[in-house]
Amino acid sequence: MSLSTSSQPAPGLVAGAHDATSLVARRNAFRALHERGCFVIPNPWDVGSARYLQHLGFPALATTSAGFAFSQGLPDSGDDAVVTRERNLAYIASIAGAVDLPVSADFMSGYGLEPEDVAESVTQCVATGVAGLSIEDATGNSSSPLYDLPTAIERVRAARQAIDRSGSDVLLTARAECYHVGHPDPFRESVRRLQAYAAAGTDVLFAPGPQTPAQIEGLVAAVTPKPLNLLVVRDIGLRDNEIAALGVRRISVGGALALAAWTGFIRAAQTLKSEGSFVGLAGLVPYPELNGLFAADLPGHQTLGR
Repeated sequence: MSLSTSSQPAPGLVAGAHDATSLVARRNAFRALHERGCFVIPNPWDVGSARYLQHLGFPALATTSAGFAFSQGLPDSGDDAVVTRERNLAYIASIAGAVDLPVSADFMSGYGLEPEDVAESVTQCVATGVAGLSIEDATGNSSSPLYDLPTAIERVRAARQAIDRSGSDVLLTARAECYHVGHPDPFRESVRRLQAYAAAGTDVLFAPGPQTPAQIEGLVAAVTPKPLNLLVVRDIGLRDNEIAALGVRRISVGGALALAAWTGFIRAAQTLKSEGSFVGLAGLVPYPELNGLFAADLPGHQTLGR
């Protein structure tokens, strides 16, 4: 995909909900989170879920391509034409503008075949007000699922240069998709790629897939002193403090929270249709609790209380 449109952000996508001072503060806070310890960065799929996660006290949020795609009735796809750049930018901007937390964007493969296209897309992503963004090395082509390493490195460099030209302190995360695409030796190839991306100027390294302590520790050691993001989308038998003890700096959950919401919805809807039973509606979060939470963001607004 060659993107030849102007590098100016699409209308309405420039961060406007926060002034420049608060944006700088959020970006500084996000960088500081990666300097020591470990933190969980959950992935909201819409404004409501983002505001609730902020309410719980998480220090930062990340968007989710899968969760957003499902919310739009679309599959999670490596094809940039399914969730277009403009659609993803609008989603990213909505999350960044809805909360007072640093937000990192799941920016898929960077929306461009050529490095200059990636740079143009990254420039627009930075303009949404994010504190970080990630670029994958997956092509979306099943016959050749990963960019060859020299090309992947050039794409990372292009993203790095676009961020530097913007004058913003946005953290760049490079993702090696070896596990996700079924590479025959995903650990070894992930190490090779992550080390190359680190040398190319990325700030955070990410290889979604490994779940065992040995593999996680191996990736941490391979990219040290740079921080590693671990994706956890199921119960792997480790708590966050145990993952932290392995050396991981950041833990994301991808589309897992969106799937948790979909699971509750699907089970309740299926029970209603197949059995005519409302048992799936038992134990719901009380309406006033959720309504009150969102009403608190609207000064002077009166809740309905139904």
